[in-house]
Amino acid sequence: MKKYKLLLAYDGTDFGGWQIQPNTPSIQEHLQKALGTILREDVHVAGSGRTDAGVHAHGQVAHFQTTQSFIPSRLHYSLNGLLPKTIRVLEIEEVSLDFHARFSAKKKIYHYNLSTGPTKSPFNRLYRTHISHKLHSEAMELGAKYFIGTHDFTSFANQGGTQTDPIKTIYSLNVISAPDQIRLEFVGSGFLYKMVRNIVGTLLDVAYLKLRPEDIPTILEKKDRKHASGAAPPEGLFLMQVIY
Repeated sequence: MKKYKLLLAYDGTDFGGWQIQPNTPSIQEHLQKALGTILREDVHVAGSGRTDAGVHAHGQVAHFQTTQSFIPSRLHYSLNGLLPKTIRVLEIEEVSLDFHARFSAKKKIYHYNLSTGPTKSPFNRLYRTHISHKLHSEAMELGAKYFIGTHDFTSFANQGGTQTDPIKTIYSLNVISAPDQIRLEFVGSGFLYKMVRNIVGTLLDVAYLKLRPEDIPTILEKKDRKHASGAAPPEGLFLMQVIY
């Protein structure tokens, strides 16, 4: 038995998310079908974590095990020949049997992209969330600082995720402003179900002046999802990198 690590990129627009689920296509399903066709055995692919419907990835990581022998470069080529063009395998490498795409991860980097121009561009509508309201980016930057550190993020987690420990560390959360766009860059030890989108939704309410930056510690202390804002839409979210 050998174990292999996959580095993946995908456009999540047409998928129900990473995980296999009924009645909707998923990234995991397509990968397992393609690997099963090539290797002629049932293959389970485990990812570093779930991404929701409509969420994208530049650097998702997964692993699988097999008893079959193959040349990784040939498997790489064959997989991309079978997969939809919206899913690409970037790298394949053999790893030790104790490697796990999810449990071996030390940090994850997510980016959330906002478009702030007057008109929603047809060219980035699937990859940035368009904001038509006036944003106070300085308030958003102040609010972001309250998330940095180790906290109980129960208030920012939806039910239904696989993560059971709500204590996570956000090492940095930078708000990068440019003409007609804002990017929020998250680096954390791990993220709960919809945690990034819920944080962005709350920071947007801060930027709309519906909440004050200094309200965020109170929301964290409540440990109750109903005290935070609604989730930001999925299209602006990208899993950029998983660090081991």
